[in-house]
Amino acid sequence: MLRAFVEVDRATMGPERLATKLPSYERRYRYAPAVPGRRPALQEPALEEWRRRYPLFPRVLFVLDGTGPTGIENRIHALRAGAGLLAPSRFLYDVPVLAAPLADLLHHGPSAPVWRPVHEPDLRVPWTGRAFRADVAR
Repeated sequence: MLRAFVEVDRATMGPERLATKLPSYERRYRYAPAVPGRRPALQEPALEEWRRRYPLFPRVLFVLDGTGPTGIENRIHALRAGAGLLAPSRFLYDVPVLAAPLADLLHHGPSAPVWRPVHEPDLRVPWTGRAFRADVAR
């Protein structure tokens, strides 16, 4: 069972380009294939493809490395800005999107509360719990 998508960022691209990865996860979250040969008015509501295999959409974890503390902060703030540009959906409400520096993961362990929700980067949470809720009042 897939529990998380893990993006390992070694600072090989700019922070803005890193943030553009968020919409691809959001598109995957809401993707529902069209059923060929059926008229839209008669078919059941489309089911997102991931729901066929998973009860919950996997978390999205960004592991940040390859830059110092200032670069890590820049990347986390770019991810927060990218989250603000997502299409209106329940994605950030339903799916934890977290970032953590690799150094913190190595020092404290991946289950420690070193993960920062991209919508609220001042929080520190464990990746496994639902210790927060995204406020996505748009």
